[in-house]
Parts: sequence; structure tokens; C-alpha cells
Amino acid sequence: MSFLFMLAMLLVILAASEIFVNALEHLGERLKISEGVTGSLFAAVGTAMPETIVPLIALFAGTQNQTLNEEIGVGAILGAPLMLVTLAMGLLAVVTLRDRGMGGAFKPEPTGIRRDLDFFLIAFVLALLAMFIPHQIAAVRVGIGMGLVLVYFIYILLTLRASGELVQNGHGTEADRPMFLTRLGLPNAMPVIIVQIVIGVLLLVGGAKGFIHGVEGVAVFFGVSPLLVSLLIVPIATELPEKVNSILWIRRRKDTLAFGNLTGAMVFQGTLLPAIGVLLTPWEPRPEVVTGVIITLVAALWLRYAITGGGLRVWHVAVNGILYLLFLAITLS
Repeated sequence: MSFLFMLAMLLVILAASEIFVNALEHLGERLKISEGVTGSLFAAVGTAMPETIVPLIALFAGTQNQTLNEEIGVGAILGAPLMLVTLAMGLLAVVTLRDRGMGGAFKPEPTGIRRDLDFFLIAFVLALLAMFIPHQIAAVRVGIGMGLVLVYFIYILLTLRASGELVQNGHGTEADRPMFLTRLGLPNAMPVIIVQIVIGVLLLVGGAKGFIHGVEGVAVFFGVSPLLVSLLIVPIATELPEKVNSILWIRRRKDTLAFGNLTGAMVFQGTLLPAIGVLLTPWEPRPEVVTGVIITLVAALWLRYAITGGGLRVWHVAVNGILYLLFLAITLS
């Protein structure tokens, strides 16, 4: 029964992603903003809601077992960026392999992707260092947590500042399909765009939360530990919106939106979510946690090198998918 429920929730997520992406393109076009801002800020934050909600619910409204709540919270926080930079990137290689070939090029606007990866790497290194700060030195841990919030605030300012020049250089957001609600006879106006975005986000959150319940039921059946569930299984569900949105965009050769959606979500999840972990959980260097963080950093560094060293290729992101398989092999061995 849990498998059928998971499938139903997956279909909800797929439909919600189409609704959300469609409205977001019209919003970006109407506001005359770049594809980088649309993907890295609007899409990333909107679709990051499920994985933000999961650790908050676990920490503030979870079970009576505080240790269990903290394990789920930490696993969900660190598993989310791990999934994006490894599994999600690998899926982009899978869906484009036939059309572009292993040596085929991706052509996202590079400055925005580089900025995303730079901010993510800075923040995630800080999050890693915080694990080794003793709890007795509370002021330093609080300082790192607040510093992570500040990093994301600076990132928003720089991303918005770059938008105008990118639009002038031909990287403005363009909607190439009619909005779904306009097909029902509603006008293509800002209130209607907002309504469709809200519908998409609500369906994304509801579908992801429902999918999580189905996954957790299956995990309990197989006797998987809470930390491994939150590291391996829960992020797959919560990251589905980002994965599906980026796959939809990459298949339509909107590479900037596709990669910006993933790397922008990585910044959000590499700053604000670890800030929650540092401030509200033990945030300790357990072996499976440190393994996930190190592989996440290696994958992000690899992408940063690839996009700087002559262009991003399909095989580059395929390597990121292999890194996810490596993480599975290490943690499940």
C-alpha cells in the first residue's frame, strides 16, 4: 500500500512542477529579470520549501524522542544539498545523454552558476567546521550560525544586482508557452500568475510531504535507521521538485534555468538549513554525516572546476551522479 501511495504523491509532484515552472517563467518575463534570478532565487526558494519544512517539523513538532527528532533534522538538512549536487546533477546527464552525447555541452550563463557554487562552498565549509566546535564554546557556534544567514543575504543582493546586465546581454527570462490558468479563460495578469504559483507551491509541498510519509513507511518495514532514512530517503522526496523542474527545463534547452534552479537551491540549503542545524541540534561529526558533507564538497568543487575550465559537459555532471553512488556504497557497507 505504501508503494502505491508513494506513486500517487510522485504524480502530484510532477503535475505541481509543471504548474509551478509554467507560472514562474511568466513571472520572470513580466518582471524583466534574468533567467539566473528566476532559477537561482525564485525557483530555488519556492521548491526548497519541502526540505526546509521537514527538519523544522522534526525539531519543533516531532516525536517524544528528542534524539530521534534531531537525527531526522540533521539528516534532512545535510542530505538535501548532497542529493542536489550529486543525484540531481547526474539525472541531468541521463536525460540529455541521447540528444547531446557524453561530450555534449551545457550552456548555462556561467557567472551566475559560478557565484552560486562559490557561496555554497564557503557556507558548507563553515557548516563542516562548526561540527568540530565544542558545545561549551556556544558563542562561536552561534556566530557561525548567524554568519551562514548573512552569507545568504549577501548572495541575494549580488544575484539581484547582476540581473539587469544579464537581461541586456540576452539572458532574460522568456515564457514560450501559455500559462495554464489563461487556458481556462483567465487573463494573463500578475494576480493570476501569483495564484498559479501559489497553487504549484502548495501542491509541491503537499505532494512531497505525502511522499515522505510513504517512504518512511517503507523504511520502517525494512528496518532502516532514522539517520540513514533522513540522509538517503527523505531528501529524495523533498528534492523531487528541484529535480523535476530542472529536467523539464534542460529538455527544452533552458540550461541557465535548469542549473540555476539546482545551484540556487544548493546555496539556500547550504546556508539557512545548516544555520538551523548549528543553532538547534547537536551538530556533531558522526561518520556518516562527515562522509556526506565531504562528498558534497567534492562534487561542488568538481562542478566549479568544470564550469571554469572550458565549459560544462554532460560527462562532468555524470561524474556527480557517480559520487552519489559512492556515497551509497560507503554508508551502506
